Amino acid sequence: MPASLISTNPATGEEVWRGDTGDAEAEVGAARAAFPDWSRQSVSYRIEAVRRFANVVRAREAEFAELISNETGKPFWEARTEVAAVINKVDISVNAYAERTPQRKLEAALGNKVGVRHKPHGVLAVLGPYNFPAHLPNGHIVPALIAGNAVVFKPSEKTPGTGEFLVRCFHEAGIPEGVLRLLVGGPEEGRALAGQAGIDGLLFTGSARAGMALHKQFAETPHKILALELGGNNPLVVWRAKDVETAATIAVQSAFLSAGQRCTAARRLIVEDGKHQPLIDAIQQLMGRIIVDHPFADPQPFMGPVIDLAAADHLQAQWLDLMMKGGNALNRLDRPYEERPYLTPALIDVTDVKDRVDEEMFGPVLQVIRVKDFDSAIAEANNTRYGLAASLIGGSPAQFDHFWTEVRAGVINWNKPTNGAPSTAPFGGVGLSGNHRPSAFYAADYCAYPVTTSEAEVARAAIGEGLRDPNLLED
Repeated sequence: MPASLISTNPATGEEVWRGDTGDAEAEVGAARAAFPDWSRQSVSYRIEAVRRFANVVRAREAEFAELISNETGKPFWEARTEVAAVINKVDISVNAYAERTPQRKLEAALGNKVGVRHKPHGVLAVLGPYNFPAHLPNGHIVPALIAGNAVVFKPSEKTPGTGEFLVRCFHEAGIPEGVLRLLVGGPEEGRALAGQAGIDGLLFTGSARAGMALHKQFAETPHKILALELGGNNPLVVWRAKDVETAATIAVQSAFLSAGQRCTAARRLIVEDGKHQPLIDAIQQLMGRIIVDHPFADPQPFMGPVIDLAAADHLQAQWLDLMMKGGNALNRLDRPYEERPYLTPALIDVTDVKDRVDEEMFGPVLQVIRVKDFDSAIAEANNTRYGLAASLIGGSPAQFDHFWTEVRAGVINWNKPTNGAPSTAPFGGVGLSGNHRPSAFYAADYCAYPVTTSEAEVARAAIGEGLRDPNLLED
């Protein structure tokens, strides 16, 4: 008998969704059977299918956003922006497929031609996260379907209802059920899916720890594509900003949107020692105005709870570790309700903390680090094994050029938040933040592989060297 999986509303504890766990082998088998017919359809046919999907989502936008808010706890206004991103992903992916995987024919000698076209891999597994349970897996699924792949999608065990809704929208748009399969389950089902011989690749968004485990699992299968979109310990450097209030606003947006549950969220605020206090004061004043409440509260909150009690407990343990090592709490990480995973936004000076652990604190905690000069700020920005996002607020054009050149990250911004990367550009990181398979606009790159052909309408062949003269051969 399959086990049941239940998701609950982190803001209230109420049940949101219930269903049975699935069988990875059966879902991959169904996708495998459906792949040939789907891949033989024209690209224009597949594009039309995903455009219908966008229309289905558009018609059910409010219903979809409400489900996302109930299952994640994120404010309703933010859930609506996620649904909008799901819709917008279709046109972006169509453009990306045309730009990143076009058909080319080049003239060669003697009337020959060289062609470059792309083929789908086959069956791709997609493992989705809970923080953007619709937008992020959709960013893999749409490009994969356009390229001609079949997909088996396992949503996070914390947001299965959103995953089911997303898949249902694809099916309502006429995309065959075999082409996109839903696998409900937890880590065990995820490992089973990743280990299926019938998949041709896996597209993953999640933690660095899980990404490293998948990297090891795929080490002996180089014929399978593996795209990892992982987390970050992202630096935000504020350097002699002319407008302190704006710098503080960008810092708060970077650190506390989505209750800090964004892979691009600022984790470390790097400031010039001795000139930092006006900025800290402005940040604290703004933090004091942040509304933390349930998704449908009036007025709308800036942030809701983190995903569950386990996540809140882990963040509190990480906070306590920083405090015990010498951190100075500027705004405490408080837990207003023990029975629910609400956390208040927190600010802590860790300049004097020895042996700081280089890890992603996936929640509303911003660590302040004071440095003596700009070179030290860059060194501190690079003081991490991760390399996803980094931002400089203030500074001169020359300093930003220096920052861009020296900082190791896949997203480097100037006078903009660390988060909110555009889907019309590549998205990915280096170090523990990914495996050089950037997503967003570049997702087309890992959803199809190039095939080169040399073509001639008439066969011609000659061997010019290395053969004996036929006139000298004995009878």
